[in-house]
Formats: sequence, structure tokens, C-alpha cells
Amino acid sequence: MLTVTTRTRQLNGTCANSVDMELFLHYSLIPSLFIILVLSFLQRREERRRRNDTFYLLGNHFGIIVPLDFVGTFSNRWSYGVAFGATANKVMFLFSEGYQPLQVPQWAQAFVLLIGGIEVGLSHFPFFACLSSEFRLVSSILGFSYSLIWFAVTVLQISQCPSGQFVGRFEALVFYWPSLLCLLFLLGRFLHMFVKALRVYLGWELQVEEKPILEVHQAEHVKQLLRKPCLPERKKTWFQTRIYEWDPCFQFPSRMIGTIVLAFICLYLFIVIEFCMFVYVRDELDGLEGQMEGYIASMNQTGTLTPVILRVKELISVSKGVWVVTILPASLTCVSYLFHILACYRKHMKRLWAGDKHFLPLRFHNPTSSESVVAIARYSGWQIAYILWGYLIIHVVQSLCGMMIMYGLVLPVIHNQGLEMLQRLGIGTLTISIVLGIMILQVWIAASFFLQPKLGPADKQKPLALNNRRVFHNFNYFLFFYNVLLGLGACLSRLLISCILGTWLIARIDRTIMQSGYERADMGFSAWIGMLYVDHYHTNPVLVSFCHILITGHRERKLQQVIKYWCLNQSTGPRVSARSRTRWFLLLTLIKNPRLIMLRKSKPGHGSPELTHILLTCSEC
Repeated sequence: MLTVTTRTRQLNGTCANSVDMELFLHYSLIPSLFIILVLSFLQRREERRRRNDTFYLLGNHFGIIVPLDFVGTFSNRWSYGVAFGATANKVMFLFSEGYQPLQVPQWAQAFVLLIGGIEVGLSHFPFFACLSSEFRLVSSILGFSYSLIWFAVTVLQISQCPSGQFVGRFEALVFYWPSLLCLLFLLGRFLHMFVKALRVYLGWELQVEEKPILEVHQAEHVKQLLRKPCLPERKKTWFQTRIYEWDPCFQFPSRMIGTIVLAFICLYLFIVIEFCMFVYVRDELDGLEGQMEGYIASMNQTGTLTPVILRVKELISVSKGVWVVTILPASLTCVSYLFHILACYRKHMKRLWAGDKHFLPLRFHNPTSSESVVAIARYSGWQIAYILWGYLIIHVVQSLCGMMIMYGLVLPVIHNQGLEMLQRLGIGTLTISIVLGIMILQVWIAASFFLQPKLGPADKQKPLALNNRRVFHNFNYFLFFYNVLLGLGACLSRLLISCILGTWLIARIDRTIMQSGYERADMGFSAWIGMLYVDHYHTNPVLVSFCHILITGHRERKLQQVIKYWCLNQSTGPRVSARSRTRWFLLLTLIKNPRLIMLRKSKPGHGSPELTHILLTCSEC
């Protein structure tokens, strides 16, 4: 597969491009590290270092920068998603294994890809860090400047070499317009952040409170659980029943939005790359067809290889047509999978919130914590890779199906062999119908003659109790030999159906294609389940609401205590000692509760019978 750099250099043989995107990626680490250091200096650490620590002189500066909360972030979801989309071209660098910053032996390629992935992540780290930073004014300026640099370099590269040999005049724009659109969106987002932060700094607008523990949709979900279902549900439309129904009490986390956005853009780029490869192969096949035609013309269509060459030409022509036609259904299948993955995520999360684990295999009811933590780190990257490889596999399978249709139905009609084709089709259909009919007949005979009658008129089926046992044993004996032959066809059909379903659902990471008991061998499905459990344990609305109530109550009690002591300390008048205040409260308590006077433990030298009599007299008054 051609890498992005190779394709870019092949856009025009006479084009002199002054921008090398691979070299620019290396140099972009300099401003990236500068932005990270600035934001890290502004970030405060929660605990100050001790005096004997090496980093004591740094104070509480240089905290850890978090680019994105992969678990509980529900704000700025589309901004993070677009930031992921801006990395699409570099992700395709890594996917095609064309980006290798170091030349190492074959056995060390995994380390090179790891280093390349870290470099790509570090070069795009400022996008996410500036979006999530608490220092809006500084981060918006840095994010806008960094996005502007990437936008200007990308536009310069497109303007210098816009044409190509595969797509045509605007080939560079076809490859890079998604990244340009994402960078343009980030420029507008950072500009909006700067204006809003500047208004807050000048006092024209109030400071936005810190990120709440309980999101609005989570609170609405808990309210919905506590609300009595008094009104009947409205009748759902066909779209809501069969496709998707919007739920105001549920939001997808930023990780899912970013994964889907990046998967869409990567799928688009993968289809474009595949089409470029198809154009290259088609040109080579056209040259081969020209040589074949020259051979046929030289032999005056009388050579011994002429029939074979004509069949090969027909095969090439049919293959090219079928491959182009199946691009659309294969791409639509993968696009529908992306939307369906979101729907399955919401459905599975709601079931886990309700305590329902029946939809999971038994082996995944209690996954280990370490596997779940690793799964949430793997999921996003694996989902994109599954979609890309799934598209290619689905496209190949659909092309093979199209070839079967062409050679089985269309070409015989073109070659004036329609009657023979219909005859073969009729015989095959009749054979399959007879086999299926015999199988259905066996079921009908078993239900009519070999089962006892229903126990009651309301029963849906007869009980599993044998009747006419002698006839039943003869029935089994004579069908035993026939079912041996029938089992061969059933085995082949099982293999065929498993292959078709396995290749068709290969891009579905939310559904395992393994048989029951072997689900752990499906690493993609294991990553999906682990990711669900991490989100379930950290974003469960009931649990988050409970924690919100505890934290809010603790803060209110602490605030009331602070206000109480502040009022006591700020009160005017003569200062009273704590001992005198305690004795005064004790006196009021004893006057209002006279029975406590007799229960008090008297100390020698303290109190007297006259004092007790006075207190009793005051209490009676």
C-alpha cells in the first residue's frame, strides 16, 4: 500500500514541494514541547514537595497536563472529536506503516511504530491540552497559534502541488480537506475561547464555575428513575423503533465522539487510497489487455491461446466493474456500523446501569480490573483499525459475491445462454427445495404422530412425551442413513454461513464472532467489554449522584461551621472567655432541664445545696 508521503510526492512529477510533512512533523515537536512546558508551569500541584525533595524549588508549579479525560468528560465533546479528526492523516501514516522515523531491523519494527505513535501523539498534544486547560486566556492564544501553524503549512503544501496522477487536478485537496476543515474549526474554537476568557478577565462576564461532579443528563436520569410512570408512553415512530431514538438523559463521552469522528475521516481516506490503488492496478491491467489484443491481432484470432485470452480479458473487465460498483455498498456498510456501535454502546450501558448482565457471556460477568483499564486504552485505536480492515474484507467479499452473480446470471444471458442458465438455476433451486421440504416433513411427522396430545387447550405446543414408540423407532432407523448424507450438506452450509457472517461482522467490535466458550479469543470484543465496565463503574448516574450528595453535604456543613465561628469571632462587645461561655450554656441547659440537676455528679468543694435549691427554684419559675 502506498504511504501518504509517497502519494504526495507522486502528485506531479515536475512539482517542487518546499514542504516535507514528515520533516515538519519532527520540527513541530519544538513548539509542542514549549506549549506543554508553559501549561505545565501554570498547572498547580495539589501537594507541595518536601524540603528534602529535589523538586522543592519548583514550588507547586509544573503539574501534570491531562490532554483528555477518557472516562468522564462530557463537555466540549465535539471540540475534542474535531481535534482527533485533525490527526487523521498522521494516523493513516501509522496505519500504512509508512512512517518510520528510524531504520531498524525487521524484528524491531514494533518499537519503531511505538516511537512513531508517541511522536505523532506528542505533535498533536497541544490541541487537546489547550482545550482542557483551566487557564483559558493563555491556552486559547497558544492553541490558536499552534493550529494556525498547522493550517498554514497544510495549505502551502496543497497550493504547491494540487494535482496528481490518480484522482486528477485536486488530488491533494481530496486527501487533506478533512484535516483543513478540522483545523479551521479549532481556529474558531480557540478564538471563541479567547474572547470569552478576555471578557472574564476584564470583568465583563462572570467566571464559569469549575467542572461539576454531576452532569445535567446524569441528574435527569436519576430523576427519571425516581419518577412514577403515571402517563402512558407515546407511540414511537418507525425511525425511533427501528433505527434510533434520542434520549435526553444520556450523553456519549468525549472518547466515543472522538473515536467515531476519527473513524469516519480515516475510513474516507482509506477509501480514497484504495481507489488510487485501483486506478494504478487498472492502468497496469489496461496495458496487459493491450498486449493481449496485439497477440490476438498478430495471430488473426486463430492462435491456440485465443480462447483463454478472451476469457482472461472478460475476467479483467468484470473484475474492474464489480470492484467499482461494490465500493458504495461496502462503505455504506461500515458507516452504518459506526452509527450502530453508538446505539449498542448506549443500550449496553443502560443495561449495566440496571444491573442486567445477561447480554454478556458468562466469562465476562466479572472481568479483572487490570484488563478493563487496559481495554479502555486499547478500544479507540482498535475500533478504527477494525473499521478499516473490516471495510477492505467486506469489499473483497462483496466483490466475490458480485463475480458469482455476474458469472452465474448476467454473462450467460450476454452470451446467449440464458435458457441453459435458467435450467441449471431451476434444477439447483428444485434440489434445495426438496431437501428443505424433507427436513420440514420430518418435523411435521414428529409433531403429528410421535408426540402426545396437548395437556390443555391453552398450551402452545404439545408436551415432550413420545407417542407411537414402535413406529418412532422404525422412523429413526430408516432416516438414519439418509441423515448421514444430509449432514454433509448441513456441515458445508454451516461452514459457509460462518464464513459469510464472520467476514460481514468483522468490523463490529461490539459483537463477537467466536462461538460460545471461545469469546476470550476475540481480543476486540474483550476490549469492548472492558471499556463498558470502566465507564459503568465511573459514570454510573446513580453512583455519581450519591457521591455528589455526599460531597455537597460535606461542603455545606464545612461552610456553616466556618460561618458560625466567623460570626462568633466578629461579634462586637466585650470578649468572653470560652470557659465562661461554656458555664453559661450549662446554666441554661440545667434551667431548661431540671431533672439533669439531680443526675449531675457533684465534686467536693464545688457547688452547694443552696445553689441546687436556687436552680430548682428558677426551673419551677
